[in-house]
Amino acid sequence: MEPAFIHLRVHSEYSLVDGLVRVKPLVARLVEMGMPAAALTDQCNMFALVRFYQAALGAGVKPIAGVDVWIRNPEDANTPFRLLLLVQNQVGYNNLTRLVSRSYREGQHLGRPMLEREWLEGNAGGLIALSGGREGDLGRTLLAGNEAEAQRLLACWLGLFGDRYYLELTRTGRFEEEACLHASVALAEKYDVPVVATNDVRFLSPEDFEAHEVRVCIHDGRTLDDPRRPRLYNEQQYLRSPEEMQTLFADIPEALENSVEIARRCNIELTLGKNYLPDFPIPEGMTIDEYFAAESLKGLEWRLEQIFDATAAEFSNQRKVYDERLQIELDVINSMGFPGYFLIVADFIQWAKDNDIPVGPGRGSVRVPGRICTENHRI
Repeated sequence: MEPAFIHLRVHSEYSLVDGLVRVKPLVARLVEMGMPAAALTDQCNMFALVRFYQAALGAGVKPIAGVDVWIRNPEDANTPFRLLLLVQNQVGYNNLTRLVSRSYREGQHLGRPMLEREWLEGNAGGLIALSGGREGDLGRTLLAGNEAEAQRLLACWLGLFGDRYYLELTRTGRFEEEACLHASVALAEKYDVPVVATNDVRFLSPEDFEAHEVRVCIHDGRTLDDPRRPRLYNEQQYLRSPEEMQTLFADIPEALENSVEIARRCNIELTLGKNYLPDFPIPEGMTIDEYFAAESLKGLEWRLEQIFDATAAEFSNQRKVYDERLQIELDVINSMGFPGYFLIVADFIQWAKDNDIPVGPGRGSVRVPGRICTENHRI
């Protein structure tokens, strides 16, 4: 049977104060409603992606990866714009991970990671974009009645995403939502741009709304009965069934059909259980195992000079136990494929020391069947 609607905007508890949905109950509810796919689009992060990916596949639901990002407003950094980015393929996944990481490294403002619009240039491939509704730059411009600027913004987004840009429509009873919807539909008809319906999901059922509001109030330092606190959410932001969405958007059926079409366009396959480490630069002509052994031996020589007299006749016997232990550790680390990890850690620990940053003992362990391989970061 052809699906009627797919949820493309869902915030989980990994959105912290902006979502209450837990991954396993979400997947169970999707199965119960007979929904073959869904997108998890947490605010500014992909923290729940692996858990959602595994749970969804295990239940026969197609997982769609995405992020609800903030785009910095050049006129007022305190009022950024929303944009929903969905992963279409592996290229898009790589681009989105780079963009999100950059937002945390370079785009922080008052604890909120943001993207600069120009960062999307050259990094929009493989991504499908939803306009953000009334909280997107296009939606706010339409609500302000500035049609010329709306046309300019639409041209910019189409230049970046082409037929992968959709005007987002929501009906959850929030302020100016319906006005934004009608203005967006008019713009879409005028410029032949597709529209898509979402429900901006924050919790699974209407009964969860109060718990979500409590969580928001705790974060904002307010009380539920505070008349001055902003009411940003609505009890209708729950995981509606396809039938409910069909009733809600009976006048715009193409908005529902496009949610299914987007789900078809999005395909991602994650490789799990494999370790990925940066390539540590090593001298030409050496393998990483050889370089790691040479650096370890250099460190051992320095330490032995501190505790023994290297010129003494018994020095060779004294160091024998240390040489043997070092070789055991090297064999274990190299057999596990971890020399690069130890070299990377040693590198940033040394940088911290060189820059007068205190470094603790940093002793950890990696469990290996039958033994424990220890790592000492005091180098």
